[in-house]
Amino acid sequence: MTLSVLIVCLGNICRSPMGEAVLKHEAEKRGIAINVDSAGTGAYHVGEPPDERTVATCREHNIPVNHLARQVEQSDFKDFQYILAADESNLRNLEAVRPRSSTAELRLWGSYLDNKPIPDPYYGGITGFQRCLEQCTKLSNAFLDEVEGK
Repeated sequence: MTLSVLIVCLGNICRSPMGEAVLKHEAEKRGIAINVDSAGTGAYHVGEPPDERTVATCREHNIPVNHLARQVEQSDFKDFQYILAADESNLRNLEAVRPRSSTAELRLWGSYLDNKPIPDPYYGGITGFQRCLEQCTKLSNAFLDEVEGK
């Protein structure tokens, strides 16, 4: 069975598209069938490509990233098995719009490892994006370990 995962941050141009790309990459390395997408709780950047620093950081690690920003939709709560929030604020926003008919497991992505949020690197330099990639890699592996068994 193919896993289906939605990674969510605020604007869908930094953390979540990077998380989407990294989770796909890590699953492919393990031979795990997965469908990953990403979205934002806000509509600030709908239709835009990821931040250039997200793209540069992923490319530096040979991780393909190809995404246009979108906002979370009601259908996502049925279309995905797992919806993983980058931080507590986005988790609360998701819980607030979650329909009663939701079948997705909604969690803080960090809950699979250390319960830490992924800091938003948008207002900082490239170092924040590099840290974000490292954290996304650790969280991807922790998530895959738990849902697929080690």
